[in-house]
Amino acid sequence: MATSKVAVTLDEKMLREVDRWVRQGRFPNRSRAVQAGLEELARRQRRTRLAVEAAKLDPHEEKRLAEEGIGDKTWPEY
Repeated sequence: MATSKVAVTLDEKMLREVDRWVRQGRFPNRSRAVQAGLEELARRQRRTRLAVEAAKLDPHEEKRLAEEGIGDKTWPEY
């Protein structure tokens, strides 16, 4: 996979925390720590996407659509 360099600005408090993680051996360097954070954020976004989209639905309209055609005998027998 191709990689690209980007510049990131962090406040001093966050930079100290990232540096602490590197010193503790949790990450080999600052770049990998930031990359891991972004990967985690992307995973969370993918997991919550369905819930966000479902929250946009109108429950009354969805029920009406689900009940549309109930009792309709036009479906073929299988």
